[in-house]
Amino acid sequence: MADVAIRDLRKTYGGLEVIHGVDLDIPDGQFVVLVGPSGCGKSTLLRMIAGLEGITSGQIRIGDRVVNNLPPSERDIAMVFQNYALYPHKTVAANMGFALKMARMPKEEIAQRVGRAADILGLVPYLNRYPRALSGGQRQRVAMGRAIVRDPKVFLFDEPLSNLDAKLRVQMRTEIRALHLRLKTTTVYVTHDQIEAMTMADRIVVMRDGHIVQAGAPLDLYDRPVNTFVAGFIGSPAMNLIEGVGQGGFVDIGGMRMPAPAAEGRKIIYGIRPEHFELGGSIERPGVEAMIKVVEPTGSETHLVADLGGNEVVAVSRDRLGVKPGDRIRLQANPNRAHLFDAGTGERIN
Repeated sequence: MADVAIRDLRKTYGGLEVIHGVDLDIPDGQFVVLVGPSGCGKSTLLRMIAGLEGITSGQIRIGDRVVNNLPPSERDIAMVFQNYALYPHKTVAANMGFALKMARMPKEEIAQRVGRAADILGLVPYLNRYPRALSGGQRQRVAMGRAIVRDPKVFLFDEPLSNLDAKLRVQMRTEIRALHLRLKTTTVYVTHDQIEAMTMADRIVVMRDGHIVQAGAPLDLYDRPVNTFVAGFIGSPAMNLIEGVGQGGFVDIGGMRMPAPAAEGRKIIYGIRPEHFELGGSIERPGVEAMIKVVEPTGSETHLVADLGGNEVVAVSRDRLGVKPGDRIRLQANPNRAHLFDAGTGERIN
């Protein structure tokens, strides 16, 4: 195992810079998820760590070695790809042990390592099968097993679950997290799915346009996003973001007069997460009438898309609500869970 240190890392294609001076420290044994929208640079950054993309400037250190000029085979990393990248004409055992065979490792040790990885991943009954006889989840386990047998210092995952169906993705992300807790190998994991990031990471790194916007523990990013981009990206359903103007220590949000002392005289964006709307209001806070536009029952929750004073908002309730589009309900935002952002810069102000 090893830590990873990235210093002022840049990547340019022709005259276009796509990674802009990234600095990142990944402690030994940590599970870090790089997350962001398509084109934000997360996969490029991962491939630079792996040695699959050249570095324009800056430095990458894995353990005590600067690896800028080392080929992937000498970086002591193992990468799991989105498309599994298995050899169709080789058995599961041969796929898992292929890199070790190329390194001229003794057959007995290859068999031992493959057997141990297969046992960890539940692949022992499938060692003599070919990839065409496996399900998508089993193929992904084989790809993970191929990485495990190398006993690398760092695991790199590039959107490994994106080709799986929803149920299998949930199962596999649990298995990957359990595997990390067992092996404790430093892991860098790329995804565009913020639910994967929230459920798997020790630390999330949110990227946008080749920059790191915010890095921290999942709940830190959820509870205190630094700007409207992170606020809108982390969380599902996304945070409601409503424009307003601070006046007299308050701001009017769709007819609700909400405390906002930090926003006096400023145009702001008022953020409230869907679960922090109180449905029906209360005697102390009666709320404001809103018209329901869409009702989305998920089983455990009901999501309501509503028009609140001309603003489309989403509210979440764990109750079974007997409502339908066109009905009117009363909504009240919890003032203790509000997020205030500057309307011009999008940066947090409270």
